[in-house]
Amino acid sequence: MTELPSKSRNIPDRLVSPIKTALFSWPTLLLAVAIFIFILNSFASPYFLSAWSLSDATFNFTEKALIALAMALLIVSGEIDLSVAGIIALASTIMGLALQFGVDTPGLVVIGILTGLVCGAFNGALVTGLGLPSIVVTIGTMSLFRGISFIILGDQAFKGYPESFAFFGQGYVWWVISFEFVLFLLSAAIFYVLLHRTNFGRHIFVIGNNPVAARFSGVRVERVKFVLFCLTGLMAGVAAVLLTSRLGSTRPSIATGWELGIITMVVLGGVNILGGTGSIQGVVIAAFVMGLVTFGLGLLNVPGIVMSIFIGALLIGVIALPILLTRLHDRVSR
Repeated sequence: MTELPSKSRNIPDRLVSPIKTALFSWPTLLLAVAIFIFILNSFASPYFLSAWSLSDATFNFTEKALIALAMALLIVSGEIDLSVAGIIALASTIMGLALQFGVDTPGLVVIGILTGLVCGAFNGALVTGLGLPSIVVTIGTMSLFRGISFIILGDQAFKGYPESFAFFGQGYVWWVISFEFVLFLLSAAIFYVLLHRTNFGRHIFVIGNNPVAARFSGVRVERVKFVLFCLTGLMAGVAAVLLTSRLGSTRPSIATGWELGIITMVVLGGVNILGGTGSIQGVVIAAFVMGLVTFGLGLLNVPGIVMSIFIGALLIGVIALPILLTRLHDRVSR
């Protein structure tokens, strides 16, 4: 009687401890960096440890971080949106126009968020409907959205927003805890569940790893990507409401250069720029890291251009480091 061949199984010599895996994960490393920067800032400036100073530090990153949460999902799926700052400018401008027609606070909030949603849907339609590369599309719409703002406003500004509108960007829920910060934490929890605890999130990872296999597996790739573009635009609209409320005015140059900071948050948080891997908890910690760094540099009166150079160098370094480490590992293994 012929013996049936048994299936070969690869059994690891040692089981990897979940605790060990967590300790050596990228989010844990980022958390250690955040703690180190916090301690460094406390020695660098005597004003840093004030409760109100720490509260001000949250204003330094929450608006960008809200967009980074949605951008993380989009990049995990293998796409990108470089037009988010242009969406903020256009949404703020449309809110300013509505203000001139006597629209009150609830209406301004709805208009700002809906403008962001429409812009995101426009990007999504071009990418998923026409099959155009997202990086090309969103570079174009980045100029388009901000260009419309410049056409409407020129070198002017919309001012005179209602006092009630100021709460969204300047108000506090309790003591030094701002409305923006609470909104960010709630949004982070929602995006964590969406990406890591739902079938929709699993589809995002599958699409980012292999969109062809995902399509043959029954995943509606184009629909998922379209939803993600809409979601990114929606969060840009939310950020536009918060930023306009905090500044109390609308200018076409609002949020200039924010694309770089947002993408840096996402990539620093461990999201692969090519898609397929990433976590919301990493992005959240990365937002705190960047917020602490920029706020600490601000307390030391470091010029804004130096901060831009630092963020640009950080983005290049975070993208290049895994590649260099892989090459180094391959050479050592030979």
